[in-house]
Amino acid sequence: MTEFRGTWTEDETGAFLQETTVPIRIATHRPDGSLWLVTLWYRYRDGVLECATRANADVVRFLRDDPEIAFDISTNRIPYRGIRGNGTVEIDDDGRPVLRDLVERYLGGTDSSLAEWLLDEDRDEVAIRIEPRESYSWDYSERMGAGSSGKSE
Repeated sequence: MTEFRGTWTEDETGAFLQETTVPIRIATHRPDGSLWLVTLWYRYRDGVLECATRANADVVRFLRDDPEIAFDISTNRIPYRGIRGNGTVEIDDDGRPVLRDLVERYLGGTDSSLAEWLLDEDRDEVAIRIEPRESYSWDYSERMGAGSSGKSE
């Protein structure tokens, strides 16, 4: 069960995560204990953040060894707003359905060379499912003098 703190309610946090199409930044530990940060596309469904990446990506190996993560999803333009938190990860060896949704979400469809490359049948994709434990939201719209449009880059 996620603990929601900060500016937004659970429903407002969910709306931000559904509407905002900036990447998620995930921090994990490498086997030597040092930190590793990776940026991925995400979707938010039923309280879970989902990403997809190649099965042989370093981050997948790191997450299999240590499923504890921290994350940040925040806008890159004024007014700054977003969420950060921590949680645990599960890896699903069939990431293709999540990847297809992410391509449509971030690219607006599958009709581009990048989409075709990402969805190539030869790619071995996994899904990364993040169960947030804590979520802290912030919104600097008022202090930065800009109205919040509800949509972010």
